[in-house]
Amino acid sequence: MAEVSFKGVKKSYGRVDVIKGVDIHVNDGEFVVFVGPSGCGKSTLLRLIAGLEDITEGILEIGSRTVNELQPKERGVAMVFQSYAIFPHMTVRENMAFGLTIAGASKQEKARKVAEAARILQMEHLLERRPSQLSGGQRQRVAIGRAITRKPSVFLFDEPLSNLDAALRMDMRMEIGRLHRQLGTTMIYVTHDQVEAMTLADKIVVLRDGQVMQIGAPMELYHEPANRFVAGFLGAPSMNFLDVEILDLDGETATVGNPSLDPIRVATRRRPFRKDGKAILGIRPQYLRAAQSGKGMLHGTVAHAERLGSETVVELTLRDGRNLIAAFDEDKIFEPGDALELTFDTALAHLFHEEE
Repeated sequence: MAEVSFKGVKKSYGRVDVIKGVDIHVNDGEFVVFVGPSGCGKSTLLRLIAGLEDITEGILEIGSRTVNELQPKERGVAMVFQSYAIFPHMTVRENMAFGLTIAGASKQEKARKVAEAARILQMEHLLERRPSQLSGGQRQRVAIGRAITRKPSVFLFDEPLSNLDAALRMDMRMEIGRLHRQLGTTMIYVTHDQVEAMTLADKIVVLRDGQVMQIGAPMELYHEPANRFVAGFLGAPSMNFLDVEILDLDGETATVGNPSLDPIRVATRRRPFRKDGKAILGIRPQYLRAAQSGKGMLHGTVAHAERLGSETVVELTLRDGRNLIAAFDEDKIFEPGDALELTFDTALAHLFHEEE
């Protein structure tokens, strides 16, 4: 196992800066997820660790070694790709042993390590099959098994579940989590799927345009986002953002409101605001509750409702014409055109600057 550290790392292609000076530390045995929208640089960071791309500037350390100049095979890492990258003409056993074959391992060593990996992944009965005889989830297990046989210090996963259907994604997500608990090896996982990030990670690195927006434990980022981007990226449905006016300031609280929102007091969380200025109020859909007539804070009309069994998601049109999403943790019936008042715990709301 090993720690992984980025120190001022940059990556450029000609004049295009893809990674813009990042500092990230992954602890030994930690499961860290790089998450962000397409093009944010998360897969590039993974390829820098693997040695598949050269670093333009900065230092990358794996364990106690600076690896900027080391070849991929010298870094002690194993990568699991989105496309599986398994050989169709080989059996599962041969695919899982391929890295060991290249490394010149003996027949006995290959047999032992393949058997161990197959046991861990519960696929002993598949060893003589070819990839064409496997499901998508089984092919992904083969790719993971090939990585396990190499006994790497660091596992790298590049969106490994994106080719699977929803049910298989959930199964494989649980499988990867179990694998980490069993092996205790450092794992770095890239995804754009926030559910994977929230459920798998010990620590999440949120990226945007080649820069780190925030690093922290999943629930830390969920409850205390550093900016609007992080707040809106994590959570489903996404956080609501409402334009509000600062009506009053008192220490670390502000009174805010707009035509759809009765004046409320919210914490500024040490962000500097000015009276009579503008701000953005963030409220998660799950924190909104239906209120009795005349007792709500927010006022709107139901535009659309989706009953999902254990949850009902409602889109409202507010008095000022803007839309808002509420998610109720029960099966309620709402009809388009219904007037609806909402309330929420103001301690759970966030106040952001317009430019965040």
